[in-house]
Amino acid sequence: MPEGLVEANIDGRGVARVAIDNERRLNCLSGATAQAFADAVNGFSGRSDLRAVVVTGNGPKAFMGGADLRELGGLDPVSGRAFITRIHAMSKALRDCPVPVIGRINGYCLGAGLEVAAACDMRVASDNAVLGMPEVKVGLPSVVEAALFPQLIGWGRAKLLCYTGENIGAAEALSWGLVEKVVPAGELDDAVERWVGQILEGGPRAIRLQKELIREWEAMPVNDAIQAGIRSLVRAMETDEPKRMIAETLERLANRKHGAG
Repeated sequence: MPEGLVEANIDGRGVARVAIDNERRLNCLSGATAQAFADAVNGFSGRSDLRAVVVTGNGPKAFMGGADLRELGGLDPVSGRAFITRIHAMSKALRDCPVPVIGRINGYCLGAGLEVAAACDMRVASDNAVLGMPEVKVGLPSVVEAALFPQLIGWGRAKLLCYTGENIGAAEALSWGLVEKVVPAGELDDAVERWVGQILEGGPRAIRLQKELIREWEAMPVNDAIQAGIRSLVRAMETDEPKRMIAETLERLANRKHGAG
């Protein structure tokens, strides 16, 4: 991976961390950075021991400050298509990742950065986070994973973000449903770790099946989604994971009851 673009690692629990490493420029995204990010996520996604992915930007000021305007300003229609395709590849890698992806939003989360955040499964933001889609203010529409916004926050708020280019704070983003949790900046890592811990308590296969199923639900009518869920449960029962985990749960409940008596 090119040095100084993306920092990526995985711990002994199978939890990967992928961070944009351009703190000096608010973790803005060049085409090369977008490619390095997608490559890192796709690399982790192929690992059977992967349990969760945390996405963030290095430093306290920004998650991702949007596309690099210096690069963006020099593009023509052909190179512009190549650039935005790389930006899309970042979000696609997260949505295709077989395990839950947590967006750790620290500070500015703008433009392409907010699209990456929208592609995460869960988002926790620091209380000083600033979110927005400023593309129209530089003569461009908001594209690619901005298409996820109506499903997250409704058509009216999606239009408000994309038409006005105005930023919103973390509290408003929470009330809209653009993020799921807001905490003081000093508690951001603890909040992420709580979610990671809860994910790790689940069955590894069950979690993967659940993410696959939720992705299917996004594009399915309700009746089809229900049938897809039945198929997913049957697939879960093809291994011993449910029987083993149910037995462990029943044993814990029995021990708790015995101890209480």
